[in-house]
Amino acid sequence: MYRLLHLFPFIFTTSVLIAQENKIFITDSIQQLDEVIIKANTILGNKFVAQNRTGASYFLSTEELNDFGYSDINRALKAVPGVNFYEEDGFGLRPNISLRGTSPQRSSKITLMEDGVLIAPAPYSSPAAYYFPSIARMEAVEILKGSSQVQYGPFTTGGVINMISTTIPEENVKAKFQSSYGSYNSNQIYTSIGQSSENIGYVIEYLSMSSDGFKKLNMFENTGFDITDLMGKIRIQSDKNSSTPQLFEVKYHLFDELSNETYLGITKQDFENTPFIRYATSQQDKMDAKQTQLMLTHSINLTPRFTIVTNGYKNIFSRNWYKLNNVILNKVSKSLDDVLNNPLENLDFLNVLKGEVNSERDALILRANNRVYTSMGLQTKIDIHWYGNSGGFHDIEVGARYHFDEEDRFQWEDGYQIQNNSLSLTSQGAKGAKGNRIASATAFASYVLYKYKFNNFTFTPGIRIESINLKRVDYGSSNPNRNYQNSDVRENDITAFIPGIGFNYTYSNQVSFFGGVHKGFSPPGNAPGEKPEKSTNFELGSRFANGKLSGEFIGYFNDYTNLLGSDLAASGGTGSLDQFNAGSVHVSGIELLLNYNFTLLLYGIF
Repeated sequence: MYRLLHLFPFIFTTSVLIAQENKIFITDSIQQLDEVIIKANTILGNKFVAQNRTGASYFLSTEELNDFGYSDINRALKAVPGVNFYEEDGFGLRPNISLRGTSPQRSSKITLMEDGVLIAPAPYSSPAAYYFPSIARMEAVEILKGSSQVQYGPFTTGGVINMISTTIPEENVKAKFQSSYGSYNSNQIYTSIGQSSENIGYVIEYLSMSSDGFKKLNMFENTGFDITDLMGKIRIQSDKNSSTPQLFEVKYHLFDELSNETYLGITKQDFENTPFIRYATSQQDKMDAKQTQLMLTHSINLTPRFTIVTNGYKNIFSRNWYKLNNVILNKVSKSLDDVLNNPLENLDFLNVLKGEVNSERDALILRANNRVYTSMGLQTKIDIHWYGNSGGFHDIEVGARYHFDEEDRFQWEDGYQIQNNSLSLTSQGAKGAKGNRIASATAFASYVLYKYKFNNFTFTPGIRIESINLKRVDYGSSNPNRNYQNSDVRENDITAFIPGIGFNYTYSNQVSFFGGVHKGFSPPGNAPGEKPEKSTNFELGSRFANGKLSGEFIGYFNDYTNLLGSDLAASGGTGSLDQFNAGSVHVSGIELLLNYNFTLLLYGIF
């Protein structure tokens, strides 16, 4: 099965930005550490914090995202060292991202967040990210790796990606309109408006993206997608001169996607001759998905150095990926992989897949991979910092999260036949006959991180605790009403202690060194007795700057005692999502980042 990387040959963009704001310029180099103000739902907040953290981190700013007009998360992350991915659809709709050698399949081995809360459909019970936030509506992207990410989980081996959505403007009114058009009728429309006063602020945002797709199917069939995003935030806050400043913010987000995407590939020979074709029998394959998020945020500064931030969230993601599953001829069923990998042995099956011959009734089986994901939780973090008598700076951050998520799988199969290159329905399957189960997880996580800074040395020990109950109730193929007495139940409990320690030493304004060691953890599946993924991870690096040239050099080593794999259809498996033990593994690598600033040169020219 062959999938393609596709880049638009051309794209035109227009944008309008209207703003009335007072500009405040801050020189990071002269800020004291406790005066770096980080917004409530970020983990870094700016490049200064990222460049001084005791571990590998990167902050993709608004300016960087705007410079390239990213609408594909893969393109946005390609310049970040230690991030790898493989393409699936050419548009980044369902990215497969790896951090430091973790499995990239559906980005299921990294912690994904939006505005500081978990955003994968079911992060614990079914972490495969069939939903991924649209990067085109993000204001910044934060990436943490190594010992710098003990605060965030449940996946601590590779790292965490936090996407920051459009924030409410700090003062007055701010409006933006942007549109683009490119090859294959690919277009994007983005607009937002926001305003703030002393006590209340809001932002409303609309994003529409669509394309006819670059693959060819029955001459004029659409192989692209249509996506709509709507988001709104409203914030109420105390007076600026309040002795205990606090704010309350409500965020609501709605996502709708219809993409004409398939799992059916093409043979190697067809790929070499006509790589952009799709076989006729994939014409009914579609992903129909919707996501909603409600998020509440409360922040209070009890003193200038004592802050509490609390988030409540609920995400619901429903999707039905209706796609070709197998082909049947003369009562013999063949999987799509069997036919495509051995085309000469399965020529009759291949001709049906291509639509070159008419088939009998129910020769083509399409499965409705219908699932509903729910994720909800309540989390809070407390931050206290102060200066000691010896001049050292102390910071303690304590956090806790109670989380529940589930995947409700209710699938069926329908029979089709192909006549004159057109598919027609010939039989409808019983609902729930090809998957009728609920997998759920209840998790409590907490952490403590202590930061001590004295002169040029920063030291950050911390520990995280994850206590997880995983459960699956299988109601069986003949139990559409879900009679609990006739169901199969399995359950798994795990408690993990995840320590980590990092350091940063600033040798001069041009050179610093950092490193650390931490425990890597990934939750197991719900099979009784299944063990989690564990590793011990080491990193050592340096950040440097000399005039216009800056960068970082990092070496890392991950020692897995137990690597877990997952049975995903996306990687050629059965799609059961069951995890399996792959044994002990060593992963090592080197990360190099170099930046050269041409700004002064350009100013001199113009």
